[in-house]
Amino acid sequence: MHTNTKNQIQSYLARIGFQGELDGSAKTLADLQERHLYTVPYENLDILAHKPLSLDPQDLYQKIVIQQRGGYCFELNALFGWLLRELGYKVTDFVARFWRDTADLPPKRRHHVLKVEAEGVNYLCDVGVGGMVPLRAVAFIEGLEQQQGDECYKLEKDSDYGWSLCEHKNNGWHRIYTFTEERQLPKDYLFASFWCEQAPDSIFNKYPIVAKRTPEGRLTVANQEFRIFNAEGVSTFTPQSPEAFDAALLSYFGINLRKVIG
Repeated sequence: MHTNTKNQIQSYLARIGFQGELDGSAKTLADLQERHLYTVPYENLDILAHKPLSLDPQDLYQKIVIQQRGGYCFELNALFGWLLRELGYKVTDFVARFWRDTADLPPKRRHHVLKVEAEGVNYLCDVGVGGMVPLRAVAFIEGLEQQQGDECYKLEKDSDYGWSLCEHKNNGWHRIYTFTEERQLPKDYLFASFWCEQAPDSIFNKYPIVAKRTPEGRLTVANQEFRIFNAEGVSTFTPQSPEAFDAALLSYFGINLRKVIG
């Protein structure tokens, strides 16, 4: 491994606050995902600023690690996959169809997910969702209910859509997304990402979407409203000026919006 790559790995681990053993274990994999979700926000601010996205790992390293930014699924999981490969994990990239909060069949596959092998077991890893997703890696074991704190997830198989990541809520099981095990290459994500950036019916180019997990719950921005979720419930506030919005974004997510838009 080149010295520069070693330095980048150390900087990435410092960015997410990871201080554990790099032993290639399943526990380390789960810890890396958890730390990532606690520290790197999901956000679409470059899209809103009309800055074309790059999915090249070195460009993503500069944005997410050096500039202390976040990104959305095609960015976050691309860079996380790079880190895991450099740490010796076997990683396979898939593309998923997002079902949560949809009444009908989603019209396209527009989500990047990772299959990662650790200690002879395959795990689903994902650090690129703005909503609630597993904090730790989910084992590829059909039907196994996997409790994570107050949350519970499982993977099911469907003859039409392949694997389904499901969450238990409201006294039932509900799909989050589905995917098949067709390996995707980096260039396979370019069209889907371009659609998310440019399409008139894409949600990503309409208003700010920012989110990050916390040990107490979650922080989100939907349009202009900040929401703080914890065990007591949710509190909200809407900044009353652009300056106040920028200050809140920096305070809660560490994002300097003035640097984002130049």
